[in-house]
Amino acid sequence: MSLFDIVLLFSAGFLSSAVNAIAGGGTFLTFGAMTLVGVPPIMANATSAVAQFPGYITSASAYRTEIREAGREAWVLAGLSLAGSLVGALVLVSMSNPSFRSLVPWLLLAATMIFAAGPYLRPKAMHAEQPVSRLGMAGQFITSIYGGFFGAGMGIMMLAVLGLTKGGDYHKLNALKNFIAVVIAFAAILVFSSGGVVAWLPAVIMIPGGALGGHAGVWAARRVSQTVIRAVVVVIGLLLTGYYFFS
Repeated sequence: MSLFDIVLLFSAGFLSSAVNAIAGGGTFLTFGAMTLVGVPPIMANATSAVAQFPGYITSASAYRTEIREAGREAWVLAGLSLAGSLVGALVLVSMSNPSFRSLVPWLLLAATMIFAAGPYLRPKAMHAEQPVSRLGMAGQFITSIYGGFFGAGMGIMMLAVLGLTKGGDYHKLNALKNFIAVVIAFAAILVFSSGGVVAWLPAVIMIPGGALGGHAGVWAARRVSQTVIRAVVVVIGLLLTGYYFFS
């Protein structure tokens, strides 16, 4: 692996976790970086979950006060998400690389569209905070299946579900999202590791960057406008989509 590849993967790990902490979409960066260095699609997807896991932990840790305040509800959502992620990850490891490769451009296109629509899916003025409804729990379970299977755009999907069915302060919802993402990634990693679909060298390079980026992203989420970051992620998503459609 060349020095350029190492720098690319480390940077992707850092930026992906920073973007995930703010809203979501970091998988575009890790998945894209690994495909550029020659990692097969299923391994690139599975390794993204491993590489971003430390970033999810540091992001959740930075929101630990808000997570404690969520109490029992956070654990109920985590339990649903654990089950859903296991389902999605098991489906992924049962597929062949050619089968998954044929789905990738469509998954990327859908995830990019969802991410771009994020500000419209998550109302700027949240309605009053309330307990998550049964509809919200069902929506989170479905989102976690997607998260275990692919993951790109998972964060904004969770924010949309929580925003529309629970409401309240953005940072409280973002804290819940980051906590649940830890659970989804953990479940997926268990399946991917046992299935032998993790590229460990790229993962080891990206993990330190991801850990640093997760904490930096929470700092940015509290201080920096998300418009530019969202635009960059959407452009990357469209470029990757075009690459996989026409390559």
